[in-house]
Amino acid sequence: MSNRPTGRSTGRPGPGRARLALALAALLGGGALTALPAQAAPAAADGLSVQYRTSAGGATADQTEPWLKVRNTGSSPVQLSQVKVRYYFKADSPSDTYRFACSWAVRGCSVVTGTFGTLGNPTATADRYLEIGFTQAAGTLAPGADTGDLQLRFHRANWQTLRQSDDYSFNGAQTSYANWDKVTAQLAGATVWGAAPEGNDPTDPTDPTDPTDPPGGGQSLFDDFDYSSHTDPAISAHGWNVRANSGGPGVPGATWDPSKVTFVSAGGNSVMNLETSTAGTGASTTHTEVLTRATKFRNGTYAARVKFSDAPKSGPDGDHLVQTFFTINDLKAPMADDYAEYDFEYLPNGGWGEPANILYTTSWETYNPEPWQAVNQHSEQRRSYAGWHDLVVTIDDSAITYYVDGQHFGTHDAQYLPERPMSINFNQWLIDLNGQTSTAPRAYDQQVDYVLHVKDQVLTPAQVAAKVAGYRNAGTGFVDEVPAT
Repeated sequence: MSNRPTGRSTGRPGPGRARLALALAALLGGGALTALPAQAAPAAADGLSVQYRTSAGGATADQTEPWLKVRNTGSSPVQLSQVKVRYYFKADSPSDTYRFACSWAVRGCSVVTGTFGTLGNPTATADRYLEIGFTQAAGTLAPGADTGDLQLRFHRANWQTLRQSDDYSFNGAQTSYANWDKVTAQLAGATVWGAAPEGNDPTDPTDPTDPTDPPGGGQSLFDDFDYSSHTDPAISAHGWNVRANSGGPGVPGATWDPSKVTFVSAGGNSVMNLETSTAGTGASTTHTEVLTRATKFRNGTYAARVKFSDAPKSGPDGDHLVQTFFTINDLKAPMADDYAEYDFEYLPNGGWGEPANILYTTSWETYNPEPWQAVNQHSEQRRSYAGWHDLVVTIDDSAITYYVDGQHFGTHDAQYLPERPMSINFNQWLIDLNGQTSTAPRAYDQQVDYVLHVKDQVLTPAQVAAKVAGYRNAGTGFVDEVPAT
């Protein structure tokens, strides 16, 4: 367990709210992100070739399946994180969106990325492309070596049948690997293989850079929360703390009970269940929290699939409950300007002056616990969010942007950007005992399906879904490539 005394989300944004605002303990380190070293351009002798085959050769299909191998045809090793391969296709309708997945890869699907882009000069056979890349964990490709199978696929987001016979890069007759120049390959930004659809060379200035796939970063944390219990040694080995220490936030005298963090099956996946319970007194109240020991997360994409609850699983309803997914670092002094916190907070029964359910997203610059003073920006929706929801927050050098279920929820200003790295946290707790005054026992559940962080890269919600699907299709339940600060 971390030695931080609170373990909390800071809570509702507005000034003047009465609550216990305690600081995160000083086990957490600081320091800004270190810039990645500039990558040298490839030598003139360097080159790549791409082989292609398909396992779905029909004119129409449920999904397109371009299987690829990338070969180093040069005389020096190639860093795979510098390689981009594009497969070009014609969208089935202008409004279509697509989902990418990696079914299997020799080097592991966890090191393969897939993003979609739109061509600046559409042709009769192509107006989109799928761009395949690699994380730094993919390593290098020796001269004469290839990546081995990259068994890739993509489909329409609505799963309607797609037509692939009119796609520029498709060849239904190619059922065994062979060189294929209707896909392109770039090495350190230079096109070294293939021909794009006319007028759409990847280096053409008319083909804009995909804003969701910036250079640098890309190291990921992913956890599918497939554990046996809160005492499973893999939880600690994977860098998590299940909180047991006392303190705020929430009801004075409550305890944080690690035994109330359990792992159950839901929808074919293992999910983490956080139970909070009370019988109307501080001594009978138990809260739950799970957090990373490391504070090494700053810019990039954060995502989790979380199930919020409007009603208790047992006992009378009405408690002022907070269900959360957030990042945070420690407040070193009142109003310290290097504090940072980014929250999703759902209040199913209101609280903090709200009469009914409300979802907040809040970006914190700083606060003073006593007397209470807050510097933050927030967005809110007053409605029920009971059930499963995909929560995404992205942080770059200009803004913090929140999404719920793929829809934009709010964008917050640059003044709230983090100066120091943070931890990743989930907790569930009671603000007070005023919402339900009964002494009858009651218990509430919050569930978490997965968590994902991608360092220094801003992903769309669709790209998050594709990355999670890639891990699951590869059988990867946990990976942590994010370096310590």
